[in-house]
Amino acid sequence: MDVLFDRVAGIDVGKATVTVCVRTPGTGRKRASETRTFRTMTRSLVVMADWLEECGVTLAAMESTATYWKPIFYCLEERMECWLLNAAHMKAVPGRKTDVRDAEWIAQLLEHGLVSPSFVPPPEVRTLRNLTRYRLKLMGDRTRDAGWLEKLLEDASIKLSVVASNITGTSSREMLAALVAGERDAAVMADLAHSTLRRKIPDLTEALTGRFDDHHAAIVGQLLTKLEQTEAGLRRIDAELEIRMVPFARQLELLRTIPGVGLVTAQVFIAETGGMSKFGSPERLAAWVGLAPAIHESAGKRTPAGSRRGNKFLTSMLVEAANSASRTKNTYLASQFKRIASRRGHGRAAVAVAHSMLVSAYWMLVRDEPYQDLGPDWLSKRNDEAHARRLVAQLERLGHTVVLPPVA
Repeated sequence: MDVLFDRVAGIDVGKATVTVCVRTPGTGRKRASETRTFRTMTRSLVVMADWLEECGVTLAAMESTATYWKPIFYCLEERMECWLLNAAHMKAVPGRKTDVRDAEWIAQLLEHGLVSPSFVPPPEVRTLRNLTRYRLKLMGDRTRDAGWLEKLLEDASIKLSVVASNITGTSSREMLAALVAGERDAAVMADLAHSTLRRKIPDLTEALTGRFDDHHAAIVGQLLTKLEQTEAGLRRIDAELEIRMVPFARQLELLRTIPGVGLVTAQVFIAETGGMSKFGSPERLAAWVGLAPAIHESAGKRTPAGSRRGNKFLTSMLVEAANSASRTKNTYLASQFKRIASRRGHGRAAVAVAHSMLVSAYWMLVRDEPYQDLGPDWLSKRNDEAHARRLVAQLERLGHTVVLPPVA
């Protein structure tokens, strides 16, 4: 088998140590191999990088092992070409697995060009990823804490969620803070309501009458404090993202023209993809994100395999945006959602609409054009035209000449 890369390094990544195998030209047609082990501390990684440069290595590759690959990759990417490999593509011979053999196996696959690199965004996009992913984590924490709060109030027979649509709103928090502080007069707490909620003071008085005791107060107080801290963190992350997203203002503006796509979804899209230049086609982008159908074929028979595994952060945001788009009025995406949901269910319809949104976003960013809606009746018009062509073809096969004059 031909050697495509003369001087390569295969790296087996661990949490505490990293094993590196360097493959270089040997005597005659043989290949020389040398393996060393380094610690994953920064100074040790610098020594590793110096050794690889001394060996003349031009290409290094490693498996995507949890997040342990990041320090090694970031240390080497400025000094040589680095590839991040999918571990599922490099299964070695069973029964012979050690760190040294893994590094040798990666180096051998690499020198013959039998593996391909995964997409690793540039440093500025990685920064955006860290911020948007941490924001999603904070948003999840806020949702979970609000759920715990409601469950605890139900345990105390406080039916605040029946009257107030948002138990974490300003009025609700002031009432709950009064409960935690020891107030037990429901009428006094109901009088803390603001704005339109004051019209429901009699119902609030009934809802705030329950069995709220000291242990409920201790937990609710902690939850309210945690919610305040989480929301303060979200505000700080939003402010940081607003600054760092300035270079991508045009892309954000284009993406937000898609029905159902808001600022958060647009920011996640930019942070996860980093641009369209790395993908080359909407099909490859959809496969990378995980919105393309998987294929399972055996003995000439294909069975449904669902969608492929991909970028879970972007997939979840696009599916959420698809659900929002399904509630819009007089749009193609809403029409597509209803058409598919009636036959295949809500979940499949959301994934299909998310795929359509992804393809639209690809071409919008490539062409620098805003979203252009096809209209709610585009699918029916296309089907009517296709149906007319089929009928004409049937008549022509029967020996008739068909002329369809246009309607005045």
